[in-house]
Amino acid sequence: MSIIEKLENGQRLSYEDGVELFDLDLFTLAHYANKIREEKHGKKTYFNINRHINPTNVCKDVCQFCAYSASRKNPNQWTMSHEEILDIVKNSSKNDIKEVHIVSAHNPDTGLQWYMDVFRKIKENYPSIHVKALTAAEIHFLSKEYDVSYEDLISMMKEHGIDSMPGGGAEIFDEKVRKKICGGKVKSDEWLQIHRLWHKAGMQSNATMLFGHVESREHRIDHMIRLRDLQDETGGFNAFIPLVYQTENNYLKVEEPLTGQEILKTYAIARIMLDNISNIKAYWATSTVKLALIAQEFGANDVDGTIEKESIQSAAGASSAGGVALKEFVELIQNTGFTPVERDSIYNELKVWN
Repeated sequence: MSIIEKLENGQRLSYEDGVELFDLDLFTLAHYANKIREEKHGKKTYFNINRHINPTNVCKDVCQFCAYSASRKNPNQWTMSHEEILDIVKNSSKNDIKEVHIVSAHNPDTGLQWYMDVFRKIKENYPSIHVKALTAAEIHFLSKEYDVSYEDLISMMKEHGIDSMPGGGAEIFDEKVRKKICGGKVKSDEWLQIHRLWHKAGMQSNATMLFGHVESREHRIDHMIRLRDLQDETGGFNAFIPLVYQTENNYLKVEEPLTGQEILKTYAIARIMLDNISNIKAYWATSTVKLALIAQEFGANDVDGTIEKESIQSAAGASSAGGVALKEFVELIQNTGFTPVERDSIYNELKVWN
């Protein structure tokens, strides 16, 4: 059976099929990805009103693709106090944020309780704000640094007010690629196991894939298949987020960023391959707002949120440092012919902007 026949029949695709999808032209991929998108979501494009907080840039790990860590190119090390973090949340709460998204470097100097106490303080002071925090990479770091099991850390996270996990740290699952770009960081099977345990604890998370560096198309498909397999097992992933690699201020020295066509192909193929993950997010902080909106025609149905301030991607050249104002966000989505839908962190619809 040809790949087109499988697409017409809505058949689940194999690894080999996924690799073959890259040989199709962009508009054929768009046709099938958009068909799936419209079956699942119609013309809705989701976003949330959120605030990203990156509390420290001091990092024990040395990832070749990272421009955020202060341990190498950035000589200006900093770690926020709890009071500074709470002031940020206080100011952002005036903008009616629904989520704080807290991820940062792997700081060996703060202590485990520094992390847990700030989550507790946020939840105590702002109980209606969803706390999305600690990537699987951060959990692995804390587990090793403080000799605490994944299971015990997950219990602590729940007890201290974390509502869901972000999807960061996945990068590319192939271990040969990981050794080159993030050796010493959480391994692929460990990342998957942490999310498996989080899901089995009754919690939800996202999943990411960093692409456009030294990986191949085959590596991207392998990554998607592994996520699809875990989703078959647990059903705990809310969204898949392909993150476009940023080329500036890091050690990988990738000379040319991906073309828009290759990025859109990858979004479309993600929508086709990941039949059991409802939402595909075109995270505008890595793709640009314009491309994220175009991606809504290529299978994506989400553009993330207003963010307000972003430090990790912008350190590597992304134009995301200042976020996007709510009114502008809504108008941009409307102008592309989609219906903006404000959502909460686990995709309950809060407001439809007609």
